[in-house]
Amino acid sequence: MRGDDLLVVGITQSGETADTLAAMELARNGGALLATVCNSRGSSAWRLATSRMLTQAGPEIGVASTKAFTTQLVALVLMALSLRAARGMADAVDESLVAELQRLPMAVEKALAVDEDLLRLGTELLSVATDSLYLGRGILYPIALEGALKLKEISYLHAEGYPAGEMKHGPIALLQDGFPVVAVIPEGQSRPKILSNLMEVRARGASVLAVSADVEDDLSHVADLVVPVPRVHRLLQPVVSVIPLQLLAYHVAVDLGLDVDQPRNLAKSVTVE
Repeated sequence: MRGDDLLVVGITQSGETADTLAAMELARNGGALLATVCNSRGSSAWRLATSRMLTQAGPEIGVASTKAFTTQLVALVLMALSLRAARGMADAVDESLVAELQRLPMAVEKALAVDEDLLRLGTELLSVATDSLYLGRGILYPIALEGALKLKEISYLHAEGYPAGEMKHGPIALLQDGFPVVAVIPEGQSRPKILSNLMEVRARGASVLAVSADVEDDLSHVADLVVPVPRVHRLLQPVVSVIPLQLLAYHVAVDLGLDVDQPRNLAKSVTVE
């Protein structure tokens, strides 16, 4: 495939991330069409790209960005919809997704209004452990990674994100009584599979905190604690599911007396490779 047949999209909150800029420059030199999803108008990535999508998340104060992550997810959904429309593939499913996107702010507000008792119990579970495991399947696996990353960044507690389907290839050896496992449970075909994974987790004595949109079925057989999130379109589940994970990381850090806005050793823009 020739360079001029390629669209390369650099995703960077600050627009100054060194390795992202280096990759964008390589793509430009190869003749690719260059775009960026960015939160900083006029930044290096903004100037380098010929097509730009501004996430408009507003100024980022905290080093461990949270709102930039969710706006980037929405931007990429919009980009995918635009590419479908450009190829003549738009249909009623796209219209339904656009309608869901318009209602997404209300769903986010509901996700932010997590019951304080649930947050306290989740905080107690994670703050006393030196290690924890985050599990997800499909498009929610990256959300498990993000949840583990946030806990590491601002609480300095080790956490590992892992595909739930590959849990038996190593992480299952870590499980013992009280070991915290955070699971992001999807709707659809993957749901029974991750519930089966969690039954194995519970059988080994680990403590399970589940984030789930569907709380109508009984999750007590697989989870000690269930944090509900609003039910949204399948492709928007990552946006609402990541919010409780980010809140948990925040509260764990606060509980440990740490500075959540300026974590040690981290910089707002990674300007060297």
